[in-house]
Amino acid sequence: MIPHIRQADGQIGFYWVTQDGKPVALPELVETDAEAARLVPTHLAALDDALIDAARRWGEILGVGCPVRDEAEASELTELHRALDRLNHEYATAERLAGMETELRAGQIVGTSALLAIRARMALGTDGPGPFRDMLARPRAGVLAGHGQFHWTDPDVPWRGGRWLLVAQNGERYPLTLDTLLHGSGVEKDGALDEHRTALRAVSALAWPDDPPDGTGSAVLAGSIEWLLYDWLMAHRESERSAAIEIRSGRPADAAMIVHAAAALAAARAFSQPVGQPHAR
Repeated sequence: MIPHIRQADGQIGFYWVTQDGKPVALPELVETDAEAARLVPTHLAALDDALIDAARRWGEILGVGCPVRDEAEASELTELHRALDRLNHEYATAERLAGMETELRAGQIVGTSALLAIRARMALGTDGPGPFRDMLARPRAGVLAGHGQFHWTDPDVPWRGGRWLLVAQNGERYPLTLDTLLHGSGVEKDGALDEHRTALRAVSALAWPDDPPDGTGSAVLAGSIEWLLYDWLMAHRESERSAAIEIRSGRPADAAMIVHAAAALAAARAFSQPVGQPHAR
């Protein structure tokens, strides 16, 4: 018997087992198996199947924001985002160890996986902390005049991250998303995408492939990566009603960026200390 994937009925996610049935992480197999090139795409296909199952079971919560009904459902969503983080990290690490280049399909599947994991944390109120949380003005009814700009929370401390803001004429700063920016008029879209790419790559590089620091810094770094990745993914869905990620640029570099960021997010979350009770949204 060769190493294979094990997934029982109703199980959230999956895991690999050795020839004698012991659980093992995919990167460990890649380092010892002569057919590493076979294992990595097999993992990706199984992850795709797991996402279909997750959308079927929790689509109303992950997609349209229906509230979590009870503790049992909250426990399932916790297990879901932890499993998806683990599987994303295993894929990215195994792909790197095998010396494989990231294909568009990998970026799309891992991106969808990361988006569902983040949406699960949002439903539980355990996402973030995101950049500029509780520091921005509340949007008012009507049209706001101003400029969309990317701002770092602290340019001298990159792990605190940054995000897009609408800076009004009176100097007040309001939350802005990449998706809204790309659908606006008078926006240099290619420049905005490049600026977002630069920021996401910069914060991701702080957490993976090397381990991020323990403690509060790692929790803030996790929130920084999470927001930048979430903002990119939400702007690159197939449609407003879909969680499936589309790499419209056709650039393998964007697929690699997504896979790298998903692994960095998983690493930063794993090394951060618990952030306490779910926050109010």
